[in-house]
Amino acid sequence: MSRIGKIVVAVPKEAKVALEQHAVKFEGPKGKLVLTLPQGIKVEQKDSQLRVSRANDTKQSRANHGTIRATIVNILEGVTKGHRKELEIQGVGFRAQIQGSKLTMNLGLSHPVEFEVPAEVKIAVPKPTSIVIDGTDKAAVGQVAAVIRGIKPPEPYKGKGIRYLNERVRRKQGKSVTK
Repeated sequence: MSRIGKIVVAVPKEAKVALEQHAVKFEGPKGKLVLTLPQGIKVEQKDSQLRVSRANDTKQSRANHGTIRATIVNILEGVTKGHRKELEIQGVGFRAQIQGSKLTMNLGLSHPVEFEVPAEVKIAVPKPTSIVIDGTDKAAVGQVAAVIRGIKPPEPYKGKGIRYLNERVRRKQGKSVTK
């Protein structure tokens, strides 16, 4: 039995859960999400608790058991509190601004970089050197943050680029002239 999968999930009071044949619908103050269940996984609701079980002991069912339970916890947190990733931009003249549904960044390239904001996340720029990504789906928030960071990842010599808040970048010494 999966150690993670057999733990019962408590449903918060402000969240609503609707079970269907092969899907689970979640609704909360932050939004709605639907989780499609893979074959061999079953979710049961008793009072304000969800229990995930599997039909058989195949390798795929065992792998999905704990994964689906963890995904349910992330979805419940997302529809009640939301998920957030914060990025910071370091470098002279590097800045970002939001224009409608596009994030425009000046990153030391010959042109400004434009990033189209997906519908499932919200992006805010409180300061020109910080980007805040909010949303209900943890995977979507993390993916958008990774794509934005991938545009100009921090380089090891001066540390310039886009990084997660409080991310430590290993710095290299660089060349030294010796005689």
